[in-house]
Amino acid sequence: MDFLNDIATSFNDLLWGLPMIIILVGTHIFMTCRTKFMQRKTFKAIKLSVTKDSEVDGDISPFQALTTALASTIGTGNIIGVGTAVALGGAGAVFWCWIAGILGMATKYSESLIAVKYRVKTKDGRMQGGAMYAIERGIHPKIGGKKRSMKWLAILFALFAALASFGIGCSVQTNAIAKVMDNTFNPEKTLVINLFGSDVSLVAFISGIIVTICTALVIFGGIKSISRVCEAFVPLMAVLYVLGCIIILFINSDVLWQAVCTIITAAFSPKAMGGGLIGAGIMAAARYGIARGLFSNESGMGSAPIVASAAQSRNPVRQAMISSTGTFWDTVVVCLMTGLVIVSSCIKNPNIDLKTVDGDSLTSAAFAQIPVIGTPILVVGIVLFAFSTILGWSYYGERCIEYLFGKKGIIPYKLIFIVVLFIAPITALDIVWTMADIFNALMALPNIFAVIALSPVIVKETNYYMYGNRLDEFDKTPIPTVDK
Repeated sequence: MDFLNDIATSFNDLLWGLPMIIILVGTHIFMTCRTKFMQRKTFKAIKLSVTKDSEVDGDISPFQALTTALASTIGTGNIIGVGTAVALGGAGAVFWCWIAGILGMATKYSESLIAVKYRVKTKDGRMQGGAMYAIERGIHPKIGGKKRSMKWLAILFALFAALASFGIGCSVQTNAIAKVMDNTFNPEKTLVINLFGSDVSLVAFISGIIVTICTALVIFGGIKSISRVCEAFVPLMAVLYVLGCIIILFINSDVLWQAVCTIITAAFSPKAMGGGLIGAGIMAAARYGIARGLFSNESGMGSAPIVASAAQSRNPVRQAMISSTGTFWDTVVVCLMTGLVIVSSCIKNPNIDLKTVDGDSLTSAAFAQIPVIGTPILVVGIVLFAFSTILGWSYYGERCIEYLFGKKGIIPYKLIFIVVLFIAPITALDIVWTMADIFNALMALPNIFAVIALSPVIVKETNYYMYGNRLDEFDKTPIPTVDK
């Protein structure tokens, strides 16, 4: 197992190294330019996200689609991931994480636009979409004078996304919930039971059972059940977490401006220096900040467009704008708030030594410095964020399985998903974390290809609807029905 883990880790380091960062950031910048900096329409997009659009085909409302997408993107990466970025890249990583979020909005917009434009409808009236349909229906390169099908690439995307759902969207999240509950309620590790010859934390075991039952009750109801829960759940959890961060920032108000200055200074520090928060240098700060930002908001991975395709929307641009706000809330708001809390808490409490505290522990150490409310905010945030991610990714995996195997594959997929949820909290997950990262990278590559290849379509649609002031116009293009 150690040998396999070493191989997987090496492959993962290769995939998520500098080339992947260049590909993703390059796509973000390219699509920002191609869409004429569509980020300036963010407040218009936020207004559209809470505007009902029920006169058109679709399974769920635009707001339900957004909150379901946010459920999967606002996860442990927003809390633990930011701490990891600061621990490895210094305070400047927060700035670069924020920049990655702003630029990433253009890619999230672009991938959602083509997902909605090329979506299809099943015989029973359900909407299906995502990178697999955009690749299959939208990309037909001419080779030898004949148009060729790219369905093989669409199949690869669906396969990688389905496998990723068991990792980043399932086992990793339930394991994070079990771990934080065990550390909170069983710090001395005395509450253990013997299971199949191994000692297992009783708290982790019970946490896994509760998460499994709650998830099963939701996902077997389909997208409408998932979207209803996310519609009520996601705004509440995000608001509570942000309010908690604001309270902590108010407590740290005497060093808040210093924290902001430290973040900006460290982001452009030309070389590593002694002194923890500011000592990583510009390259390390940019590398870890951008990487965490990319991983957190999932812009370019092709996950969120799958649920965007199910939304009731009168044209692709309208829903794409709404989808882009997911990256805004995830990275530009939530990750920034977490970063400010960590940096200001470290400044106010110099006993937090970045040289001896790893990324996972840094966030805990920073929040723990706040009397009474610090640790509860962190624990509740991790549990709620992780559970919402499970719900969102279960839908992504389900749609990909249906693309690959038809409707008959849905129930087996859900059953396997539930089993993985149950066993993940009581098993070692080192290789699972690594494989989750690998499948995320592998699904991103076909999706990025689709965005670049279909960028002329994206530009045409954007110019017509967004910059032509036609966002209220109905797209009359027929949506084909598939035999699945």
